[in-house]
Amino acid sequence: MNYWWVNQGKNHKNEREKGYLWAPKTNKIGHKIEAYELLNSAKVGDLVICYSDKYIKSIGFVVKEAITATRPSIKAYDQWNEEGYYLKLNYFDMDKQIERNEIPLNWRINEGGPFNATGELKMRYFHPISEDFFKKVYYKFSNNFSEDLKKILGEKMKFTEISNDKTVIKHIYNYICNKGFYYLIDDVANLLLSIKAKPFVIFSGISGTGKTKMIQWFAESLGANEINGQLAIIPVRPDWNDGSDLLGYVDIKGEFKEGPLTKVIRQATDNSNDPYFVLLDEMNLARVEHYFSDILSIMESRKWKDGKLTSSPLLSQDITNFKEDLYLPSNVYVIGTVNMDETTHPFSKKVLDRANTIEFNRVELSNFSFLEDLEETEPMPISNQVLESKYLHLKDVYKEYKDLVKKTTMVLEEINNELRITNAHVGYRVRDEICFYLAYNESGDLMEYEQALDYCILQKILPRISGSDSRIETLLKGLYRIFTQRELDDNQEDLNLIDTKNALYPQSTRKVIEMLGRLRVDGFTSFWV
Repeated sequence: MNYWWVNQGKNHKNEREKGYLWAPKTNKIGHKIEAYELLNSAKVGDLVICYSDKYIKSIGFVVKEAITATRPSIKAYDQWNEEGYYLKLNYFDMDKQIERNEIPLNWRINEGGPFNATGELKMRYFHPISEDFFKKVYYKFSNNFSEDLKKILGEKMKFTEISNDKTVIKHIYNYICNKGFYYLIDDVANLLLSIKAKPFVIFSGISGTGKTKMIQWFAESLGANEINGQLAIIPVRPDWNDGSDLLGYVDIKGEFKEGPLTKVIRQATDNSNDPYFVLLDEMNLARVEHYFSDILSIMESRKWKDGKLTSSPLLSQDITNFKEDLYLPSNVYVIGTVNMDETTHPFSKKVLDRANTIEFNRVELSNFSFLEDLEETEPMPISNQVLESKYLHLKDVYKEYKDLVKKTTMVLEEINNELRITNAHVGYRVRDEICFYLAYNESGDLMEYEQALDYCILQKILPRISGSDSRIETLLKGLYRIFTQRELDDNQEDLNLIDTKNALYPQSTRKVIEMLGRLRVDGFTSFWV
């Protein structure tokens, strides 16, 4: 099967209505033109991207190979010779037309074919294009394709429909497996749901478990990498103490010097259909609430405006000399990796409230599946619509998932009754973001409700707990009772022998047991290893 691109110009409407392409055999002075001759190379079943007036408007499939035919009686063809090539197409219109400049510039430059060395369109009629180019366009703009087109592409070319979370997760999981690291598919689902619930995630865990690689491959699998600028890895320095280290500063000459995050935000603003990932590596080498507070505050200022997510200004044009104020776009996702040791700083509740804290300590050294002959999984560029938040306020979720919100709130109220012992109880923000997570989980049919809530408790509530007095022990025992529906046996000497398989929330139960064990041995405990 071959792939083609046709520049139809003003002829698109007539050719679309009558189901054909036509080009003269020769130009005005009788010379053959390669772009016209190529119509003879198109075979039945080939796919044609039909472009006109700056937009991809239709996708055509060749139903009959080119024949010699006189030119159609259309005024636009009057300048051409009578004899030409006639190719029969079955047209399918796009649900939403794709503007040429929405296709990433580097894709166009690397593809060639209908594009010149600067990524602009060549003024020629018919061009071959690569399967890889079409796949990237399809995956990135899958929401623009009609259901009929998606069905045909799935049947003819086995293209995966990636507009739903379940297929995206499976793709990411397969991509990571090919890289030789072992993660559960539920871990991948949890990361995706966490990012959708709030575009700020913290990755914690012992050194060497692949936290940074997990994020890189997650982004890479979705077409975001350092080469195209959609992935930025920013190492945090211990001497960072305010937002200028990330966002930039005005130098002694009065000129604004862009910070690494500002550069990403500007590019993301110009390419709103693409997801951009920012990896803050070793983010707690400096105090997060000092250098990251501006971004956290702006993240909380997000609101709906004309159906789109927007924020308060992050940087004023008076400071930067940019053409306009700089905002935090909805296609930027910040993920930080952390280690907890004597060289790092603890997190304040202000930071923990605003993030999902995902812990990665699982290591499977005996996993050799990546050494076997696995089918290679290629990156699959996606639209930001796959990751973008649909919910900002509880009322956004309540309309669709009233019972879920009420059920979850009852569980959180029970947990809060225990957390109040140490003033660690959660507020509205945490409640809302847990409901967002659970709503995405239900709409995607990804995990059972209790399993998904288990992840939320582990990531949004337990990181807040730390201390050394008897109140902490009382709190942890109370949480154990809620998570398992039974009391903790005070005579249990080895807490590691407690069976957590039948617990309502097994992951959170294991963490509570771990924290209780540290309290007994060290006289102090926290979420962090």
